[in-house]
Amino acid sequence: MTRPARHWVVDGNNVFGSRPDGWWNDRPAAQRRLTQRVAEWCRTHDDAVTLVFDAPLDDGALVLAGGNLTVVEAQHRGRDGADHEIVELVAVLLADDAPEVAVVTSDRGLRARVPGDVEIVGVGSFRDRVGY
Repeated sequence: MTRPARHWVVDGNNVFGSRPDGWWNDRPAAQRRLTQRVAEWCRTHDDAVTLVFDAPLDDGALVLAGGNLTVVEAQHRGRDGADHEIVELVAVLLADDAPEVAVVTSDRGLRARVPGDVEIVGVGSFRDRVGY
């Protein structure tokens, strides 16, 4: 398998929470919908994608992982738990000389915590890219 050109790290809660479509009434269903759409997008390219969600993570979303898609439940609990996980993951990727890293979020706090050489992709742009 060839090395991916980019590693996408996606703030899952920020993506599904960016539009008022009733996600707050059924967070597990929102996780599954987003994960399904990202999994379909992953079939169109070889880039690595890590989709990070605040805990708890629905098992139905977790089973959609595979191939170039990894789905992660944040180990940090509470609001913005995924943000901490994303910052740690990006640090590991950069230390391991990973391919270009892109973080998908519109969260200003998270953006400020990500190293300046990491590409930030806004949620709207990402939603358009994956058709979500």
